[in-house]
Amino acid sequence: MIKRLKGSSSKVRRAYMLLQADVNGPGWTDAQIAAAYHVRTRTVEKLRERLVTEGFANALHGKQRAHPPTPPKLDGEGEAQLIALRLGKPPVGYGQWTLRLLADQLVQLDIVTSICPETVRKTLEKNGMTKRMVDYWVIPPEQDAEFVAGMEEVLDTYAQPLDLQQPLVCMDEQPSQLLLETRVPLPATATHGTRVDYEYERNGTACIFMFAEPLSGWRSATARAQRTKADWAQEVARLLDTRYAGQRITLVMDNLNTHTKGALYTMFEPAVARAYVKRIDSVYTPKHGSWLNIAECELSALTSQCLTGRRIGQLPVLQQELAAWATRTNDQQRAVDWHFKIDDARVKLKRLYPNF
Repeated sequence: MIKRLKGSSSKVRRAYMLLQADVNGPGWTDAQIAAAYHVRTRTVEKLRERLVTEGFANALHGKQRAHPPTPPKLDGEGEAQLIALRLGKPPVGYGQWTLRLLADQLVQLDIVTSICPETVRKTLEKNGMTKRMVDYWVIPPEQDAEFVAGMEEVLDTYAQPLDLQQPLVCMDEQPSQLLLETRVPLPATATHGTRVDYEYERNGTACIFMFAEPLSGWRSATARAQRTKADWAQEVARLLDTRYAGQRITLVMDNLNTHTKGALYTMFEPAVARAYVKRIDSVYTPKHGSWLNIAECELSALTSQCLTGRRIGQLPVLQQELAAWATRTNDQQRAVDWHFKIDDARVKLKRLYPNF
């Protein structure tokens, strides 16, 4: 403890005084110790007495108070009321609770006569609630037969082994803003990172299309200026004409109004569209069940690895970055090991199944 100076200053000083008083060590007198550490001789005498009568621990740590000098502002019931208040809705005109707002509310409700925001913070921290914010979540409905039917169809599709003749493909899409720099960023140096101006210029939006084969570890990421039926149809046709030429595919996707067979008919001649449709076995995730789409996981990885913290202002540049990310990821052959099975769903999501 002395080498690392670990503990309060008074504890460290008591440790030094005990070492100096050790008869097998320096063996200083009380007067010498008092002069060296700027304390009264009576203080050294009391420290020796406590070592003999109460033991080393009490001598080192000092006498502990049986009760705090001032009673706590919040007892158990008061803490429970604070937690209930924190979990509830904030007053009208406020988007979220602040420490000062909670302190004022405790006084207004006559829970305490006065309390400071720091006491509120420590109480919430003790109960693990200081950073609890609103979480936006996909909340499925209760006891929905349509939901569980769609979920089990997707899970059953994921449970099938790799079929090279009819590969499994997951598809998803997400919007992306195109942002231009208004000032040239300053490059990083040995003393600071890259400096980018707060101001930027909006240059429209784009839509990122993600196609992924979870079993083989292949994915394709592209971007288009819009997200329409025609854009979706062109992306699907591109893959059917290139990577999946002459093959059927099982396509897992969200149940959006652009992901339909009719989208192919809006873009191609009927004979061509029909040929495409006959090569696609569509499997749709249920409403509020987009978390079942593996392509959504790939989009999350793409966003964190390629897009987060960057400003890309031109669609061709975005397409180039996405292609580079996909190529590098495909070189690693990173497949998806999906563990959630139908048997797991019937246990963990039992509340979603109708009762019989």
